[in-house]
Amino acid sequence: MTDTEKIKAIAESELAGGSLFLVEVNVTPGNEIEVVIDSDGSVDIDDCVALSRAIEERLDRDEEDFELTVTSAGIGRPLKLLRQYRKLIGRPVEVLLHDGTKIIAELRDADAQSLTLAYTEMRPVEGKKRRQATDVVRTYPLSEIKSTKEYLDFK
Repeated sequence: MTDTEKIKAIAESELAGGSLFLVEVNVTPGNEIEVVIDSDGSVDIDDCVALSRAIEERLDRDEEDFELTVTSAGIGRPLKLLRQYRKLIGRPVEVLLHDGTKIIAELRDADAQSLTLAYTEMRPVEGKKRRQATDVVRTYPLSEIKSTKEYLDFK
């Protein structure tokens, strides 16, 4: 099986100094290698192709056969790195808490320990029968968060 750390080292050395960065490397027992990259801007197909070729050149197919896929961290993928969170500040995200609560909110801030989210919540108001929409800004520790994804509203 191909060594994950070796792939990470190759990818990081190829991406060093640019706007692209490595998110994760997955290697299955069948030697299917998936390299996920992201950028402070956008990732295009040419970026993925260039990294794929650079990795293939430094691996020996005679030593071990493998299948290599280099892909960008798309909208459906959970965020993994602080750099990804920072890129989305001011944009909507979908946050799933460990207790099963799903929150769609604007990401206001992110650091190594927590996320600050702004959203509207229906809360009971004294003297009123119906709940009223209330703007909430709350900081959640990362320990309470199961996953965070970029959110697109198709309405």
